[in-house]
Amino acid sequence: MTALIEARAVDVHRGGRRVIEAVSLTLAAGEAVALVGPNAAGKSTLVRALAGLLPLACGEVRLEGRPLAACPRDAIARSLALVTPEEEAASALSVEDRVLLGRYPHRGPFRAYTDADAEAVARALQQADLVPLARRRLATLSAGERQLAALARGLAQQPRVLLLDEPATHLDVGHQLRLFRVLDEVRAGGVAVLAVVHDLQRAAAWARRMLLLDQGRIAGEGAPAEVLASEACRRAFGVRIEGHAVPGLDHRLYTFEPPT
Repeated sequence: MTALIEARAVDVHRGGRRVIEAVSLTLAAGEAVALVGPNAAGKSTLVRALAGLLPLACGEVRLEGRPLAACPRDAIARSLALVTPEEEAASALSVEDRVLLGRYPHRGPFRAYTDADAEAVARALQQADLVPLARRRLATLSAGERQLAALARGLAQQPRVLLLDEPATHLDVGHQLRLFRVLDEVRAGGVAVLAVVHDLQRAAAWARRMLLLDQGRIAGEGAPAEVLASEACRRAFGVRIEGHAVPGLDHRLYTFEPPT
């Protein structure tokens, strides 16, 4: 598979401290990858570095074969979308207007929106189950609804790479199921999807590949069942993890217990 985004021995420093150390990874078209790890492992920092929003102390990120540092921001935004947890803030923007911002990289300044823009926005609203809320102001929405609006904005960009930092934040179980079904649809369309997922059970059910980040380094990589069964994963989270096969399910169910 051709890598759409690649990190090569990346280090990231924040506040005078090395947060990401020698991380190398690739993400190919049609992949669904879960990035997991304990709190303060550096997951959000890594995702932002992959999106070009944080400077690298060393190493390189390449997007579709080009050094990310050499790409203009609008070119990056045409290929890559980053969805982050929505902050609670008053906004006069409607949901539809928020999603429409995802089309900006495709049209540039001072140009009218096209039929293609309208179609992309309508499709994103439908995928995120936001059509009934399209004209509602963001300030009137719940935190979960604002999070879905952020996802729809990313979908409206029509990216080849979709990076998500804790996309299930604030979502109830029904909306979580819908979220990951949408990500499956996007992946099936050839988009490379990487998501930071705190719920290990959800990550194992959704992802085709899992990356374990611990203390800023990749401590494990592979199929979710392999990563979750590893000693590195037990050390990272400080728990015993047991996987249980369930007839009719194509993934294991996991239990988590304190270490003995």
